[in-house]
This record gives sequence, structure tokens and C-alpha cells, in this order.
Amino acid sequence: MAKSRPLDLTGCEPLLDGASEFLRMWTRSGGPVTCFIDPVPLGADPFGFGIALVDCVRHGAKAYAQALGIPEEAALERIWEGFDAERDRPTDEPVSLTGKGVIN
Repeated sequence: MAKSRPLDLTGCEPLLDGASEFLRMWTRSGGPVTCFIDPVPLGADPFGFGIALVDCVRHGAKAYAQALGIPEEAALERIWEGFDAERDRPTDEPVSLTGKGVIN
């Protein structure tokens, strides 16, 4: 796994103007993924979170295609395979951060 570095968002300020953050994710080599989620900006219906996750998957396929020089469709297919594998056999159990506000 490549050395961790913060995402460079230089020049992205116009895209984020008026936007609300609702998700942050980290990973460790061989370890779990850590997510902090605040559903409030997405609204009361969890359906909106599903839409956001699919948008993320599609953006991820584009990023992998650019980074690895592979077809975007191949990257998307592989991401969906991972998605389905995790749905069928979860690799971790979410832990609630009770008493920390609405973030989980």
C-alpha cells in the first residue's frame, strides 16, 4: 500500500462552496476501514445516503481508471464485486460513537 498522504483539494474550493461534509473515511493496511458519518446534511431519509454512496462508487471508478490506466467500466465492475463481497460477508462491525453528537 502506498504511503498515506492527505488529499490535496487545492483548487476545489468552488466545488465545495455551500456544500456540507457528511463522510470521512480512512484505511489501514490489513486493517479495518474507519468511517465518520453525519447523516444530517443528507436529510432524514437514508435513501439519500445510498445515492451518495453510488455517486462515490462511480467517482471511485473514474479515479482508479485514471490512476491505473484501466478502463473505467473495468474499475467499476471490480468495485461492485468488492461491494457485493462485503455485503455478503462483512469484514467488520460498525461501532457507534454514542455521546459524540450525531456522528457515527
